[in-house]
Amino acid sequence: MDRTSPLGAFLKARRARLSPDDVGLPRYGDRRRVPGLRREEVALLAGVSAGYYTRLEQGRQANASPEVLDALARALHLTTAERDHLRDLSSTPGHRTRAAAPGGAETVSADLRTLLTTMGRHVPALVVGRRNDVLAWNRSCHALLAAHLDFTAPDDPGTRPNLTRLVFLDAPTRALYRDWPAKAGAVVGNLRILTARNPGDAHLADLITELRVLSREFTAFWDAHPVAPCGRDVYDLVHPAVGELTVTQQTFDVPKEPHQSLVTFTAEPGSPSAAALEALDQVSASASAGAGSGRP
Repeated sequence: MDRTSPLGAFLKARRARLSPDDVGLPRYGDRRRVPGLRREEVALLAGVSAGYYTRLEQGRQANASPEVLDALARALHLTTAERDHLRDLSSTPGHRTRAAAPGGAETVSADLRTLLTTMGRHVPALVVGRRNDVLAWNRSCHALLAAHLDFTAPDDPGTRPNLTRLVFLDAPTRALYRDWPAKAGAVVGNLRILTARNPGDAHLADLITELRVLSREFTAFWDAHPVAPCGRDVYDLVHPAVGELTVTQQTFDVPKEPHQSLVTFTAEPGSPSAAALEALDQVSASASAGAGSGRP
């Protein structure tokens, strides 16, 4: 029986996207029942036995050495992010790129909250945790991404917005992105990395199960095994309050909190998008004054 592991599923998805022509192998005029390389061809390219590779892909081989993983990465033409993901998926000690995430509810440090407040109206920003939950945001980010939600929602672990869930299941969030498929693919690509780094996280597993049940689109993206860390992305937004604007999203690791990230949104100075952000600043400032709160 095929007991495909996360590692095996990733290998299978990656060989399916390659053809013999991509890797310099002859076809011999064969007709393939499924797209992509055969297991035997991947094994040949990686310099391992076909039986060993088959056991690895079917989940009957517990792990692979760093040398074998590197050989597979070369054979499958993996990107740098995909190579790191392959190592994360391996159960061999020492392959994890980050330490295991701590248990319990995630909290945001006072210093980080101060930073969000200091950014204030000028730079929309938020902090996300190891499950893509919003742990904190400032007023301008709330106004930009989720004004239809309660500003204080991130303060309670039980009500924290989850960015992945919002992208797939929340209609206002979906409508915000002009190219929603690009945003959806980026979110799933990052989620793949999070799950590999936190394989024992039951809440992450529940989130994925929920999304697979409720969203066919999520299932299609997830089964394609995209892998891409959040870094710098440019998105065209259609905002209900200020109309169209283009923002650059950048993600930064938080020092001393390796499972948290700071995400910022900016627009080209002097552009119509910058003017739209300034108009949104007025909305967030009014909301802050009305709430009478000192929170970011």
